[in-house]
Amino acid sequence: MDGRERQAGDGAICRLPCGGGELPLCVPPENLVGVVSPRQPENAPRSLDDELATVRAALARPIGSPTLRELAAAAGSAAIVVSDVTRPCPTYRFLPLILAELEDIPPERVKILFALGSHRLHSDEERRRLVGDQVADRHPCLDLDESDCVPLGATSRGTPLEVFRPYVEAELRICTGNLEYHYFAGYSGGAKAVMPGICARSAIQPNHSMMLEPKARAGILRGNPVRDDMDEAGGLVGVDFIVNVLLDEKKRIVDAVAGHYLEAHAEGVRRYDELFDMRIDEAVDVVVASPGGSPKDMNLYQAQKTLDNVSGAVRRGGTIVLVAQCAEGFGEETFAEWMADMENPRVLIERIRERFVLGGHKAAAIADLLLKADVCLVSGFPEETVRRMGMQPFADAQQALTAALEKHGPTARVLVVPFGSRVTAARSR
Repeated sequence: MDGRERQAGDGAICRLPCGGGELPLCVPPENLVGVVSPRQPENAPRSLDDELATVRAALARPIGSPTLRELAAAAGSAAIVVSDVTRPCPTYRFLPLILAELEDIPPERVKILFALGSHRLHSDEERRRLVGDQVADRHPCLDLDESDCVPLGATSRGTPLEVFRPYVEAELRICTGNLEYHYFAGYSGGAKAVMPGICARSAIQPNHSMMLEPKARAGILRGNPVRDDMDEAGGLVGVDFIVNVLLDEKKRIVDAVAGHYLEAHAEGVRRYDELFDMRIDEAVDVVVASPGGSPKDMNLYQAQKTLDNVSGAVRRGGTIVLVAQCAEGFGEETFAEWMADMENPRVLIERIRERFVLGGHKAAAIADLLLKADVCLVSGFPEETVRRMGMQPFADAQQALTAALEKHGPTARVLVVPFGSRVTAARSR
């Protein structure tokens, strides 16, 4: 474990990303177990040219697939699925490299589709920022429109497939994104750009309902029912080529995979685990975690993933301090409604087991955690709102840590996780 900035006379000074800035945290050295930070690859990028070279190399040597240029030679139209504003994927950097492989297809017949899933629509400015002005000026850039989805049957698990029409009608279908841990789909990337990225809510809800099964966890690929269903959906709908990038804590591209949607994704997962699997042997008393700043802490709907990722690192009866700005509040209406009913967490857990509700699923995940540990929240939420959510509000991370140390005593063991959306820890329930 690394990431400690320096050792001060009265403790270790750590930096916790919050929104677009950082918050300092001083942890007494006798309490600090470690600071969990992603490992740095041997050939970390030093410039944008290095990042682009990494993507070019992946495109030149696709895994389990012809090159994208070869696939494009037989196509008269294309759809490229890209990440929405809630993801840190630097699409604008590598998208021009993908488009260069499609140069024989007229620009107006190459559509850029934003994988919203159940997330909100973008503003025009956000769409342009995500893909770059030059791309936005030359290509149709479309948010998922649930009213324009086409039924395409169902998976073997019964998940109905209702997919965005521009993707279905494209002759060449390309999925992009950054690869990282996902708290119940195992990993992002691959076919997840299709399911849930460009599917109607009626398709997303039954897929996500499988998150209640034991193997629906971060870091599990094969045998994870949610991921298996997503991958089957990708095969039924059709994914011709993927480009997935791996990012460091500064959101630089440190690796990339391209090619077959299953084979390339599996190789990306293997590489990601080498860098970011931070499983721990023993749970601690206090975990102080940040999702890693914007966009992962833009709302609580996104920041919740960090709570789940680090839940295995805290002992039963312990405390998690979550540092997340949440400038957009809850981020999802149903989630907000369920969070307002957190007075009795067990009731929410029973509700989600009786009838799975998209949005409510994240509130139920928080409820399950609250039965195990206390949660202190350092955010932009009003104090009373935080209390209604069953959490303890604090103005800054230092105050929250002080309160946690007072609760757990002078020998309390503290783990600091500045990039909680990027790591996973073994469960200890």
